[in-house]
Amino acid sequence: METAAIHIRRRSSLLPVLLLAFAVGAFELSPKLMDYVLDEFGPEAHQRLENWQRLHALASNAPTDRQLRLVNSFFNRANFVSDIRHWGEEDYWATPVELLTTNAGDCEDFSIAKYLTLKSMGVPDEQMRIVYVKALELNQAHMVLAWYPEPDADPLILDNLINEIKPASQRDDLEPVYSFNGEGLWLNQSGGERTRIGDAGKLSRWQELNSRLTESLRP
Repeated sequence: METAAIHIRRRSSLLPVLLLAFAVGAFELSPKLMDYVLDEFGPEAHQRLENWQRLHALASNAPTDRQLRLVNSFFNRANFVSDIRHWGEEDYWATPVELLTTNAGDCEDFSIAKYLTLKSMGVPDEQMRIVYVKALELNQAHMVLAWYPEPDADPLILDNLINEIKPASQRDDLEPVYSFNGEGLWLNQSGGERTRIGDAGKLSRWQELNSRLTESLRP
């Protein structure tokens, strides 16, 4: 049986993304998108997108620590499902709309949705990094979002594995490998040092994701 996720991929050319993308203070879901989701995926999917809009309105002017808690909790309600089962691909990075419409995704999808939502609320890009890690207890690759109050501070980790937001120093179950945001790509080295190795555009999945995010803005 075709899943809703694979269905949404096949109909992706009909699915508008964001009317105003994720610019700071410019968050709006187009009526076309909302009508499409209601017709194709039902009232529960439509409600999740409405709740996302309400979250943005509620938290945009809140202190950053409250924004982190609200956004982390909101997206962690979605179900964890592997890419191959959910999207029919080995590795697919979903947009927040795809995650919420299908109510499922994997760790990359959770981290990206949190990053883009917080960025749209005004959290500076330089304070956030999506971090590819090894989850030591699970012995598998994983992805989280890190927030740095200062460039060299111990970051707070937003993770779909646990709802509590903890400093990285308290997450000895995670071993960082590399990190990125809209401004760059960094390689983590032994001793906690990070070396910039270029732009996030080097990551093909990130390029594909951003292409889908801006697709509806093209003439």
